Amino acid sequence: MNISQTTKRVSPAQIIVIGFAGVIILGAILLNLPIASSSGKSIGLLDAFFTSASGVCVTGLSVIEVGTTLSVFGQVVLLILIQIGGLGFMITTSFIYMLIGKRITLKERMVLRESLNEFNLQGIVRMARNILLLTLIVESAGILIMMLRFVPDFGVAQGIYYSVFHSVSAFCNAGFDILGLGSSMQTYVSDPLINFTMIGLIITGGIGFFALLELCREPACANRYKFSTHTKIVLITTAALITAGFIVFFIIEYSNPKTLGPLSAGNKMMAALFQSVTTRTAGFSTISQGDMMPVSKLMSIFLMFIGASPSGTGGGIKTTTFAVVILLVISIVRGHDDVTVLKRRLNKQLAMRAIAITSLAFAFVGALTIALALVETRSFEIGDLLFQLTSAFGTVGLSTINTGALSPASHIVLMVAMFTGRVGLLTLTYAIAKRLAGKTQNKMKYPEDKIMIG
Repeated sequence: MNISQTTKRVSPAQIIVIGFAGVIILGAILLNLPIASSSGKSIGLLDAFFTSASGVCVTGLSVIEVGTTLSVFGQVVLLILIQIGGLGFMITTSFIYMLIGKRITLKERMVLRESLNEFNLQGIVRMARNILLLTLIVESAGILIMMLRFVPDFGVAQGIYYSVFHSVSAFCNAGFDILGLGSSMQTYVSDPLINFTMIGLIITGGIGFFALLELCREPACANRYKFSTHTKIVLITTAALITAGFIVFFIIEYSNPKTLGPLSAGNKMMAALFQSVTTRTAGFSTISQGDMMPVSKLMSIFLMFIGASPSGTGGGIKTTTFAVVILLVISIVRGHDDVTVLKRRLNKQLAMRAIAITSLAFAFVGALTIALALVETRSFEIGDLLFQLTSAFGTVGLSTINTGALSPASHIVLMVAMFTGRVGLLTLTYAIAKRLAGKTQNKMKYPEDKIMIG
C-alpha cells in the first residue's frame, strides 16, 4: 500500500507503528521457513516472531542460539531486519524510493519527520540521505577493523561474514552475535581491538543521527560552540552516564571471581567500560550478567532504562529525556520558573513531555514486570525479571537468565516491551489515542484550582 494513500486515513505515529509491525510479521514468516533453520526444520512460529521482533526492535534478546540454530539464510534475514530496525522503517522506505527514483511526497516527509523526532520538514529528505551515507561509512569502517581479528581466527570467507554481521549489529545497537558460543563476546573480553571497535560502533549508533551528523559537519567541528543545545546535552549526558557506569562496575566487580576478578587491571578497566557502554541499548556482553553483584545489576537496570539518544538506533526513555527531568527537578528545588541549561531556556511543553515519557515508562516497566512474574511458570527472582523486562524495553538484549527458559506467555510480554521500547511510548500512545479519540476534541477550559502535593 502506498504510504501517501495510507496517511490520508492514519496519522504519522500510526504509520510508524504499522510499519514496524509489518516488518516484524514479514520477518517472522521468513524466519519460520525450514530454509531459515540449520536443521532444515522450522524453528516454530512463536520463536520466529520473537527473533524477528528482537531483530527489528534491535534488542538482541533471543530464545534460540542464533549462531547455531539459524542457517546462513536465516542469519542474513535477521541481519536485514536489524539494519531496517536500526535505521528505522521510514528511512529504509526513503532509501528504496531513492533507488527506484520515486518522489517522496509531503505526507511521507511528515512521517519521516515523526520517525526522526525532527521539528521541521525542511531538509528532511537530505537528512535521510546523509544518514544512509553515514551508516554505510561507519559500518564499513567497523567491518574492516573487525576483519583484522576475525579473518585470522575463522578464515577469509567466514571472517568477513562475521565482521559484517557484528559491525551492523553493534552500530544498530542490536546485540546479536553469530559466534555460536552461547556467551556473546566473552571470549574477546581481553581483546582491545574487538572491545574498542564495538564500543565505538555502539556509541556512534546510540548518540542519535542528528547529533552524529552535526558532529561530522565541518563548521561545527571547527568550533564547539556552534553545536546545537540538543547535541551538547546528548554528548554531556552520554559521557556522564558512561563514566558513572564505568566507575560503579569497576569498583563493585573488581574482586568478583565470576566477572572482573580473574582479569588484569587493564582488562578490568576495559571490561568495566564495555559493560557501561553496552547497557546503553547494545546488548553485547564480555562478562557474565547473571554473576554480577546486585549493585551492578541495579546500575545496569538504571542505564538500560535511560537508553540511547533520540533519532538513534536504541531504545529507553532517551538521554535527553533524563537530562530534562533532572534539570526540571533542579529548577524546582532552586525555585526557578524556567528550566535552563547552557544559557538556554527550555520550552515548558518539552519539560512536560519529558515527565510524561518518564512516568509512562516507569508505569509500563512496572506493570509488565508484574505481568511477567504472574505468567512465569518457573521461580525467578523479581530482580532478574525486572532486569529482563527493562532490557527488553530499553532494546538492550542483556540478560541475567536464559530467555529461552521462560514460558511462551513471558515471550509475548517481552515482545510487547521490545516493540514499545523501539517505537517509543509516546508514539505508540499517540497512535492509540488518535484512534480512540476519532474526530472529537474537547476544547473546553475548566476553572483553575490547587491541591496539596509533597
